[in-house]
Amino acid sequence: MRKLFFVYLVFGAVALGAKAVWAQTSPSAMPASSVASFEENIAAFAAADREHAPPTGGILFVGSSSIRLWNDLEKQFGPSIIKRAVGGSKMSDCTRYLDRLVFPYKPRQVVVYAGDNDLAEGIPPEDILISFQKFVDGVQRELPSTRISYISIKPSPARARLIPKIRETNHLIEKYTSENQKLDFIEVFTAMLDAEGQPRADLFRADALHLNEAGYTLWRKIIAQHVR
Repeated sequence: MRKLFFVYLVFGAVALGAKAVWAQTSPSAMPASSVASFEENIAAFAAADREHAPPTGGILFVGSSSIRLWNDLEKQFGPSIIKRAVGGSKMSDCTRYLDRLVFPYKPRQVVVYAGDNDLAEGIPPEDILISFQKFVDGVQRELPSTRISYISIKPSPARARLIPKIRETNHLIEKYTSENQKLDFIEVFTAMLDAEGQPRADLFRADALHLNEAGYTLWRKIIAQHVR
């Protein structure tokens, strides 16, 4: 009887562990509103592609609203730019939807901005790194010649309390990218701090979270050094 109880105990632990792993990778584990939002946006991208198919081999920008709200992004970097960003998205979302968000475009370079919303939701820096590693693994498996550039998480006045976590996440990802020649780390964090080490309010909109024109001008100057 004790042996049977032990088997049940072990089986239950394994089942719970499997469930936890599935919860990290399955769209069904996401809140219904989040899944619906992503599905709507990706369906809109697919519809736009059918209307005007972007050329393959371009430079793809993905991520959250910091990319989505960059209205003149395509003009800033040239005709080979494709923007496919979803407001509110996390690094884990970008990874989960790789087959529809990245693969169809066969880009020569992917520029990613994600992780900001992860931290705001209480996701630890180590988990954001894992999500990015899975993103990289997925891209390099499907598109081995594609370069991946990660834009560091920005310091915003609205999320100033998260700056220690932002620094930690940026450090983890920068270290990881330094070990792979096909990865870049685009450091925007430091340039967005004032002399006291606080987020520069002049770079943000009234919500103190999203970039204004001056913020995007700064980003363009830095990111242009990494876009090929």
